Amino acid sequence: MRRNAKTGMVLALALAALPGVVKAQAQPAAKPAEAPKPPEGSVGGMGDINLYPKRVVIDARNRVASIGLYNRATSTGDYDITLGDMMMQGDGRLVDLASVADPAARARVKAASGFLRWSPHRVTLPGSEAQMVRVMAHLPPDLPPGEYRAHFSAIAVPPDGAGLTIEQAAGQQQANGVGVRIVPRFGISIPVIVRVGETTLTTGLTGLAVVTQPGGGKALALTITRQGTRSAFGDIVISAAGAKAPLAEVRGIGVYPEIDARQVQIPIAAGTDPKLYAPGARLTVTYTDDDFAPGKVLARQEFTVP
Repeated sequence: MRRNAKTGMVLALALAALPGVVKAQAQPAAKPAEAPKPPEGSVGGMGDINLYPKRVVIDARNRVASIGLYNRATSTGDYDITLGDMMMQGDGRLVDLASVADPAARARVKAASGFLRWSPHRVTLPGSEAQMVRVMAHLPPDLPPGEYRAHFSAIAVPPDGAGLTIEQAAGQQQANGVGVRIVPRFGISIPVIVRVGETTLTTGLTGLAVVTQPGGGKALALTITRQGTRSAFGDIVISAAGAKAPLAEVRGIGVYPEIDARQVQIPIAAGTDPKLYAPGARLTVTYTDDDFAPGKVLARQEFTVP
């Protein structure tokens, strides 16, 4: 019996030393794969598509631009690519130029869609993949100097049979008959700016006031004024005397040439000491360029809270 036990022990040790014989060990659970992140600097909307960069500028040196589409969904999507003209309102909203009834207001928009070409016009993108769309400017030789603009849009094409009929949306069933199917189409747009010749810009900050927003939070209300033939685009930072960090900041605030002023409300960061924006507090608002001359201060205004 002793000889057999000893022989078994030697055999077990020999097997453990042979190549290919591995002692079973508990393996750690595999981590789930992280979803790919959209490209840095891209912008997204309600749908599954991201566009990058966030705006495009075409000038005499660069007549061709590339715009990237990124499908952040896991499934394949189809997207229509269009270029149209829009008008900015005084509160920053953009509306379809064709819907503006006032001829004088419409005339202030220097539309660029008429001399822009793009390819492709429809894109099919697998999940988590990207594709570039080329935009080319064919400028008329007699085009006056100034800034012209169109808006590049990527709009999701719903699959066949998607959506609900009116009866289904209302919770009703209809055995026979003709129905209307409701199919939402989500999209996102970015501006395509075409600059011809020399352009000018002067900006200012007026009407500063601390206000209470509908949800009860505080914000700084202000008006960005603009003069000249070029749009303003940049970041706004609000700082207070004695504060180590800004009270509020917002990036990518634009004022297009068809308007002379835009009203903005910038929420004050939650948790900010109320003393920093209480009556008598001194605030500084800075509007910094992120377009024509990045980093240049477009406007700065000191403000004492009344």
